Amino acid sequence: MTHFAGLDALRASVDADLGTSRWIDIDQARIDSFADTTEDRQWIHTDPKAAAQGPFGTTIAHGFMTLSLVAAFLEDLMVVDGIGMAVNYGLNKVRFPAPVPVGSRVRARGRVLTVDEIPGGLQTTVLITIERDGSDKPVCVAESVSRFLAPVADTVPEHL
Repeated sequence: MTHFAGLDALRASVDADLGTSRWIDIDQARIDSFADTTEDRQWIHTDPKAAAQGPFGTTIAHGFMTLSLVAAFLEDLMVVDGIGMAVNYGLNKVRFPAPVPVGSRVRARGRVLTVDEIPGGLQTTVLITIERDGSDKPVCVAESVSRFLAPVADTVPEHL
């Protein structure tokens, strides 16, 4: 985990390597839970018997399930002290270069691409590369945009 001692340290972090996150196991129960939550129950994700005859020989995690882990991975990769709050502001380019077969484990690598001034704080773009244990090809590559805001007494900034 990379620790930033406040907004000034974050401001100077362009091109910082954030290291790697913990591993997360991708089992069928996790995939099924995501399918139920999103109502995306395509057979390639939820039907092991049908998926065994499919292109991957087993069920695979949803691309959006893999992407949804970015929030957990960011918490593993970086912390910024002395802020009022951090918010997920969105994503730029997202790609899913390879599948995540059931039984895999995944983790993320992070690198700070940009740090921009915004009213009340900073906006970062972090390149997140999610990798699968035992594979040379990433399973997800995304630019995650976050806002880190200075403490504000009893108010929520209007610019969010």
